[in-house]
This record gives sequence, C-alpha cells and structure tokens, in this order.
Amino acid sequence: MENLIELKDVTKVYKQGGIEQYALNGVSLKIKKGEIIVILGPSGSGKTTLLNVISGLDHASAGHIYYEGKDIRKYSDRKMTHFRKKNLGFIFQTYNLLEHLNVYENVLVGSSLGGDKAAVDAIIDTVGLTKHRRKSMYQLSGGEQQRVSIARALAKNPKVMFGDEPTGALDEKTGKVVLESLVEANEKFGTTMLIITHNPGIAEIGDHVVVMNSGKIINEYENTTRTNPLDIPWG
Repeated sequence: MENLIELKDVTKVYKQGGIEQYALNGVSLKIKKGEIIVILGPSGSGKTTLLNVISGLDHASAGHIYYEGKDIRKYSDRKMTHFRKKNLGFIFQTYNLLEHLNVYENVLVGSSLGGDKAAVDAIIDTVGLTKHRRKSMYQLSGGEQQRVSIARALAKNPKVMFGDEPTGALDEKTGKVVLESLVEANEKFGTTMLIITHNPGIAEIGDHVVVMNSGKIINEYENTTRTNPLDIPWG
C-alpha cells in the first residue's frame, strides 16, 4: 500500500506563563492508504493533539504534514477548510447528531457535505441500521447513535476517517459492535481509518499501531492479522 499521509518532525508547543509545553515533540509517522491505524496512549500522551494536527483541526508549531505529497501546513485557513470538507470524516465520543431528523436524514446530511456522494442506503446497511432507518434519535441506544455518526461521516465518501475515542462512552458489548462497523466500512469502502484510544484491546483491530506517551511515539508496530472486534480483550 502507498503512503497517503506522512508526518516529518512535527511539534506542537503551548506556551503557559512563559513556559513551553510540548504536546507533540518531533513526531514522524507514515500512514498507508486503506489501512486502519490505532493510536494508543494514556490521557495526556498527545494522541488527540496528533489527530487534530493531522486533520488540520489544529496547527502544528513546526514540521511537515503531507497528504498525497502536498504539505497541508502551507494551506490557508480557507484552503484547509475546503480540504477537510472534501477529504476527511470525523467520529467523536459525542455523537453530534441532529435530533429532529431520523437516521436516514442524518446520514443524508453527511452525503450533502462531500463531493462524491456514496449510496446512503448501502452505508446504513453497512453499519447495521437498515431496520432503524426511519427512527428518530431518541428511539436509538447510544451504540446505535454512534453508528449513525459513523454512517454520516462515511456518506461524504472521505479518504480518511478520524475516530476520537469512538467507543469511550460505550459499554464493552456496544463498543465492539461499533468497532465492527468501522472495520466493515474499511473493508467495503477502502476508507483509511485513524482511531485514537486509551483501550489497548482496540489495538488488535488495526493494521498499524502507534503507542504514544509524553508527546512522542514510543513504539510502533504492524499486526500481521487483524483480530475480529468481537474477540478483542476490553479495557
């Protein structure tokens, strides 16, 4: 697989009272097209900051971030917004769904944001919500709502999907079903997935695992075989 994203010596520095704090400290990383990459680490390790600078939600202080060979650190805010809209999808711990719309309508909103509109019904089926497609948000469980948010993000046909602790608010059984939806979407649509988590069991579903602490990558490895999400240890 070819590299889709490459980071070279990326730093993110916050200044507080004249003191510099390194949220990221010289991070270099290659992400291949179509892989699931899991970024693992405790709270404060820098994994969320890494997600934010890769996705352009935040600006790196130094270094280079290449998408398909183009350094997005050079993009203006307007160009970066257009880039995110066209290429990236996001799943957060909070679902951010539109309560007055049903499942189908929420996913349809996602498809309207992207240039290449995927088939909404096919995506709803991929995340296992076909029988719920006309239900309102209040009629769904937390796991079902998270799967709606995954479907909404997929509907814009993103090149890269970013998941910020997508199972953090869910119990084990529900969290594994959500992860199963992500893996199925990766396999069906070829979407590159970047998932950050503090749960070491989730590392087993990835092709590529990055372990972070204190703003640095302290370990990096590849899984020769991905584990079915339903079979991973939890917590």
